[in-house]
Amino acid sequence: MAQTVSPVVNSTDRERLASVVEDRNRPQKHVQRARIILLSAERLTVLEVAARSGASRPSVWRWQQRFAEQGVDGLLRDKTRKPGRAPLPPATIAKILALPCGRPPKAATHWTGRMVAEAVGASLSAVQRIWQAHRLQPHRIRTFKKSTDPAFAAKVEDIVGLYMNPPAHAVVVSIDEKSQIQALDRTQPGLPIKPGRCGTMTHDYKRHGTTTLFAALNVLDGSVVGRCMPRHTHREFIKFLGAVERAVPAGKIIHAIADNYATHKHPKVRAWLADHQRWVFHFTPTSASWINAVENFFSVITRRRIRRGVFTSVADLQDAIRSYIREHNRSPKPFIWTKPADVVLAKISRLPVASD
Repeated sequence: MAQTVSPVVNSTDRERLASVVEDRNRPQKHVQRARIILLSAERLTVLEVAARSGASRPSVWRWQQRFAEQGVDGLLRDKTRKPGRAPLPPATIAKILALPCGRPPKAATHWTGRMVAEAVGASLSAVQRIWQAHRLQPHRIRTFKKSTDPAFAAKVEDIVGLYMNPPAHAVVVSIDEKSQIQALDRTQPGLPIKPGRCGTMTHDYKRHGTTTLFAALNVLDGSVVGRCMPRHTHREFIKFLGAVERAVPAGKIIHAIADNYATHKHPKVRAWLADHQRWVFHFTPTSASWINAVENFFSVITRRRIRRGVFTSVADLQDAIRSYIREHNRSPKPFIWTKPADVVLAKISRLPVASD
């Protein structure tokens, strides 16, 4: 190939090429092609044109030839190419979408991308692309638990009403216990995180015992009263209620939301409540712990402090939990429930009904 090519550029083409180069909204590939022709018109060598335009020498030759054959319009239009592989017929696409919704073959529990690709004679990437376009995810599954409590609607309306419209001159607390929190120590020290590598932690561990965290979340201001105890019987629960009793200012009614764990309904707990008239218990529906606000706090403390923690003793674990609660209470945020009871009930009603 010649090392110096000087295409003939008339005044009209030069103005069009200059406007392409100066247009900030033009695709970069168009700007580069126009610059190649303008530089070539100055009788520069191909090597110098390539250096100034940021293109390779074969690219310079290609666009010089395209300009000579088709003018400026040829620079702004890419040649159409035939697809490397014919698109899948509609019947095959329909089968790719229908198979995962049917019974899987052999002893499998669900269809995989490779199984569908083999069944329809398509590539795995084509199957994945079609599934993604139609938001089909056979590898995922969601679990659910529908409450069979006959008073489900009434309890939901009661608790959601406390969240969204708390009574005046009262405190609303969500109470529960997180039991069997293990004090786990790793057999070897891990490595810290750094760019390009995640932190490491041995998969095996040493057990040093367990503790139970009793917690009461104040829905109005987001503060937490927490106590770590060795067990979670009615005795420990009564002690914890006493701690909450001392933390709440005198003269305020305490509306407590709790689940249906037997400890919360023990006769001695009922007797304690009878002696403390300002307490009003609201029990969640059975199999509906998601409506208990303190479960959110348990989830956060598990992810941020317990799961990755290394504890050499139960006392070490309890100190870490107490430290986290103190840090949380320095800047608490109110618990905000956004869904009215009728919206919650309407969504629950769409779940399948269990057959006898």
